[in-house]
Amino acid sequence: MEATLYNQVGESIGVIELNEYIFGINPHVPVMHQAMVRQQANARAGTQNTRGRGEVQGSTRKLYRQKGTGRARQGSIRASHRPGGGIAHGPHPRSYEKKMPRKMRRLAVRSALSAKQAADDIRFVDMIALDRPRTRDILELLDAHGLSGKTLIVLDRKDENVQLSANNLPYVKTLLAHYLNVVDLLSYDNIILSQPAVQVLERYLGQETAGTLRSAANQAETDLVGESDDPHAAVVVPSVGTTSRLKLDDQYATPDLAFEEATIDAIDDGVDVDADPDEEA
Repeated sequence: MEATLYNQVGESIGVIELNEYIFGINPHVPVMHQAMVRQQANARAGTQNTRGRGEVQGSTRKLYRQKGTGRARQGSIRASHRPGGGIAHGPHPRSYEKKMPRKMRRLAVRSALSAKQAADDIRFVDMIALDRPRTRDILELLDAHGLSGKTLIVLDRKDENVQLSANNLPYVKTLLAHYLNVVDLLSYDNIILSQPAVQVLERYLGQETAGTLRSAANQAETDLVGESDDPHAAVVVPSVGTTSRLKLDDQYATPDLAFEEATIDAIDDGVDVDADPDEEA
């Protein structure tokens, strides 16, 4: 999918190719809600504390005798219904942490980005750079793009000039792309995404990320084993197209592809390759 690309002064300079897996999916509202509740819960300090009747000051003697006074029976002056008494069922320090699988967290971010893109609330800019920290430059940037209301500026890397310039505006926030989260995406009316920030998002939210990492890890392991002198290491057989982990004897310390191909063929034919040929004769 494509979107209009603007420069910093608000002029259209072309189009930008967007990954539909990130900006064009059907938003998963329940996962977005769960991610927002989790993030808000994890932000709670959980340090509230109250003192019960066993922790407040006061005598433990019975105020007066149980019967015969005509008054309601009373025990301790520390009771919760008396002034200065302990708090009944009050809060105590606890953790509000909630856990959520990584795939669901990333699905929530992709859903929020897709929802914002569908509502045309994302502005794609080729780059955001300022010569010096000045709030007026951020105001000119917002005016050039016709943006009003709460605005989130997403950068690919730390830029003190942009961050310091936006700090004086209570309705503008700067955020690095790899810190993008559901709460910020849904809390701001407008999103300004720089082109390098889009590339950062595509690197860790893209569909091929996991497969590419696995392929790279497998290739690195194959290259490492191929250079190893360990006779028990894995050997790649090009004709078979798989990695055969054969335990070689000392006499086959140097891997021989022809020997391995014959051994693999014998295993496929059901022949016992460990049998001693002299004993069979």
